[in-house]
Amino acid sequence: MSKYIDRVLEELKCKNANEPEFLQTAEEVLTSLAPVIDAHPEYEEAALLERITEPERTIEFRVTWMDDQGKPHVNRGYRVQFNGAIGPYKGGLRFAPHVTLSVMKFLGFEQTFKNSLTTLPIGGAKGGSDFNPKGRSDAEIMRFCQAFMTELWRHIGPDIDSPAGDLGVGGRELGFLYGQYRRIKGVFENAAVTGKGIPYGGSLLRPEATGYGASYYLEAVMKHQKDQLKGKTVVLSGYGNVAWGAAIKLSELGAKPITISGSEGYVLDEAGVCTQEKFDFMLDMRSTGKKLKDYAEKFGAKFFPGEKPWGVKGDIVMPCATQNEVGMEEAKKIVENGTKYYIEVANMPTTNEALQYLMGIEGMVVAPSKAVNAGGVSVSALEMSQNSERLSWTAEEVDKKLHEIMTSIHDNSAAAAEKYGLGYNLVAGANIVGFQKVADAMMAQGVF
Repeated sequence: MSKYIDRVLEELKCKNANEPEFLQTAEEVLTSLAPVIDAHPEYEEAALLERITEPERTIEFRVTWMDDQGKPHVNRGYRVQFNGAIGPYKGGLRFAPHVTLSVMKFLGFEQTFKNSLTTLPIGGAKGGSDFNPKGRSDAEIMRFCQAFMTELWRHIGPDIDSPAGDLGVGGRELGFLYGQYRRIKGVFENAAVTGKGIPYGGSLLRPEATGYGASYYLEAVMKHQKDQLKGKTVVLSGYGNVAWGAAIKLSELGAKPITISGSEGYVLDEAGVCTQEKFDFMLDMRSTGKKLKDYAEKFGAKFFPGEKPWGVKGDIVMPCATQNEVGMEEAKKIVENGTKYYIEVANMPTTNEALQYLMGIEGMVVAPSKAVNAGGVSVSALEMSQNSERLSWTAEEVDKKLHEIMTSIHDNSAAAAEKYGLGYNLVAGANIVGFQKVADAMMAQGVF
């Protein structure tokens, strides 16, 4: 690794000592960029790595709201506008108790390169709050969203920053957020927020986009390996939008998802999570409070309380839940099971140690989340395009564009890795492609 990268990482550790998630992603990205940095000494002269690892703007604010009993609550809100060199800031909002500045910076940094990979003109950002929507009424969530947007609105807009949804922020929350934005601004700038409902400018296939995109990326991997998805078993984690969309599209492509999971444990469905009834039940689990145990009982599957699915044998493993859900212990189980394809879907679901271990296993293909899960933000950007044109595309049009984007992300990553003599290293390839476009734009625009 270059001395320049070493120095920047050491400086980051000193400046951001209490931000483990951000330091983890910075290390994962920068350590894979050595061939590019060595080929471009001008980057060091322009302090490019120092600039690209520092957010352009970090906004932190108080959110005060009332519950149904009239009691006031105070949460902390964030918007980290990490890099706008290639377009307006773009990235989701996350409402969850674990949200901190470190989490927002990690997600914003990843988003910068993910958005670059899509080839669409969007910069990287992330935001959210430590507010927990679970157990709250619709009225409470509406009041919180209105209070959150009352501060955020002044920092966003179609040509500035366009937030979308993420963990804890779905169609309901985005509707409340956009309604407050429109109320304050007095204009119908519907591209200021994406992931909206169809009647007011949303895009078809947005809920399915991340899972569909991950499946298309996997399809490209299989083509490269002269393999096929048909008949392959897939171990999924999570049961939210991402796992749901992946289960649908993987089934359409001939694979058989056999697990879903949550905080209470996991389900092994040996018949496959492959029918419309099962897909609908996954939606019901989020909207009605049904549990994984209920799924198991209804469909004759096995429920394993308090456990993760990584001990289940499958041809393909796709973690779809949250960051760092796969550490060394889980990675070793995955290897012992003879898994050939490890496809990250959730943001940074693997610890750096476990990721390096898996990448070192001969014959295993490892694909990074910033490439695999880019389908969500791709369709968000396509939603912005539809809003700008005041048009609504068909599901077939959106799906075709999504398929093309995900295939190109894989192919470009593979080509970049090959160019620098790294073989079929999709992790390094994605980092290089995502970084190079942003770096070129930053260099062209001068030092600021």
